[in-house]
Amino acid sequence: MRLHMILPFIAIAIMPFSPAHAENRPVNIRPDLPAVTVETEGGPVEIRRIQDNENRLTGEWAKTSRPCPNFCIQPMNPAPGVTTIAELELIDMLKDPEAVVVDSRVYKWYKDGTIPGSIHMPYTEIADRLDELGCEPDFDGWICEDPKPVALFCNGPWCGQSPTAIRAMIKAGYPAEKIYYYRGGMNVWRLLGLTVIVPKD
Repeated sequence: MRLHMILPFIAIAIMPFSPAHAENRPVNIRPDLPAVTVETEGGPVEIRRIQDNENRLTGEWAKTSRPCPNFCIQPMNPAPGVTTIAELELIDMLKDPEAVVVDSRVYKWYKDGTIPGSIHMPYTEIADRLDELGCEPDFDGWICEDPKPVALFCNGPWCGQSPTAIRAMIKAGYPAEKIYYYRGGMNVWRLLGLTVIVPKD
């Protein structure tokens, strides 16, 4: 076959696939889990992934190179005894009535969107609010004999707010084995297209 006869076929083969002809395929959390419903202060919220296969991060969450300090890459484990988790484990904790998921960011970050079912306890306050996590106040600090399992998150692998909160909790008497660190934070949560809610003031 001559070159001028096969060129049109080559052109068709290498043409970018037109989004107009693209069909969105389902974007599940797991193959068997399209969505989960969690309780929030405002009522039940369904967590699912954005279904647009062409969705992209934009704006604040698309930044890759924040200056260090303050935005330094955090270690996988912020303190001995703490368990680092990912999205599926965090979703399990959001569904667990015995567990607490804490957004430990300062208000300016929290107000722009958070994970449904989490509660807001800024890292600067958490060591003074351990009674909300199952501890009892004592003259010397806190007695944490039966604390709740608690997962903390902040803005992502470059955010030091939840690691700082975790270390403050342990210093105040919270047992490290009851603490879970969602290192991916809002950065990875958004990257995966998972549901974000804007808190009501």
